[in-house]
Amino acid sequence: MRYLYSALLYLLVPVLLLRVLWRSRRAPAYRRRLAERFGLFPAPAPVPGPVIWVHAVSVGETLAAAPLVHALLQRHPGGRVVVTTTTPTGSARVADLFGASVFHVYLPWDLPGAVRRFLARLQPDLLILLETELWPNLLHYTHVSGCRIVLANARMSERSARGYGRLAGFTREVLGNLDALACQAQADAARLEALGAAPSRVSVTGSLKFDIDIDPVQREAAQRLQAALGRPVLLGASTHAGEEALLLDAFAAAREHEPALLLLLVPRHPERFDEVYRLCRERGWPVARRSAGEPLPADCAVLLGDTMGELRLFCGVASVCVVGGSFIPHGGQNPLEAAAWGVPLLCGPQMYNFSEITRLLTEAGAMRQLADPQQLAPALAELLGDAGLRAQVGRAGEAVVERNRGALARVLGLVDELLAQRRI
Repeated sequence: MRYLYSALLYLLVPVLLLRVLWRSRRAPAYRRRLAERFGLFPAPAPVPGPVIWVHAVSVGETLAAAPLVHALLQRHPGGRVVVTTTTPTGSARVADLFGASVFHVYLPWDLPGAVRRFLARLQPDLLILLETELWPNLLHYTHVSGCRIVLANARMSERSARGYGRLAGFTREVLGNLDALACQAQADAARLEALGAAPSRVSVTGSLKFDIDIDPVQREAAQRLQAALGRPVLLGASTHAGEEALLLDAFAAAREHEPALLLLLVPRHPERFDEVYRLCRERGWPVARRSAGEPLPADCAVLLGDTMGELRLFCGVASVCVVGGSFIPHGGQNPLEAAAWGVPLLCGPQMYNFSEITRLLTEAGAMRQLADPQQLAPALAELLGDAGLRAQVGRAGEAVVERNRGALARVLGLVDELLAQRRI
């Protein structure tokens, strides 16, 4: 089956290249460093310690992996930490977070030749994949090379499990390459075992996303920004196409009761910044761009968060946060950064990518999951009109984050065990 998969993928290479060029029309970074997609890049010099490879798809996974990467750098100063991403935004976050302390390269496309070239250049001892990055050739050739493989922060929604289940034999073969599966929740572990993962290799470690540290520097920056804004803030975090219009409608209704309210809109994808800016202008809202770096005009109603790497800061100034990706069939975005700041959360019905986190937050009263967009305006009015309720909901979110810390230490324990088995 893998041979057929590889043959089809080779046939699709022209389509992949056209897709990259098409996306680069709006985000030019996509057409840069194309050789890396084929496993072609200068090999780094050998190191005496272990070579640990962490794959984080894009911005969200990179942020979740950051504490893990920092811990690996501290534990293995004589080794090398390699961080791969698939998107330019993820690449930019790697540069911002780790600088030259890690070796960054794009993950190659899942072509046998590209993967083999990649492995020959890096010679990794351990691969840590995040969440559900199950690329058949990547896993096969990495396993054959002798490199150990951990699927950390592993999750498997019911929807994804049904898809993988349609190719049961192939999925079982792919999962057989994994040495350890560190799952976010028991439900994820059960689904992965049902798909063929060996129970002896599956454990429940919790989500790395709970291991959030908001340091004093970040808190001071949030205080400065809040003072500069000087008004209550509704944050639309990591929004997708179609959601900004819904938020602007709810915002208009909320402004009838809270005239000073500012909407801070942060689209998930930077190539949509201009589109969202135009939408706000077309709706008649005075809008400013964060990237302009200028003081906010007094009449500004909408601030477009069109910078990279500032979402955690924006969570620190929010009065209420609406979770993006949850009002469309996307599966939601990570709500935990806002929860860690003690910000009340609202989300839509589509949170299946964060089902366990959603359950924990909603059961604790830290987040309200709405059945449809029509419920958004009344929910905002209730929260914005009651400071005591906001404080209560916010404290519940902070408590959920605090109770569920510890996944990082458990994953590092697995890493230590597997590195002890590495080739010398």
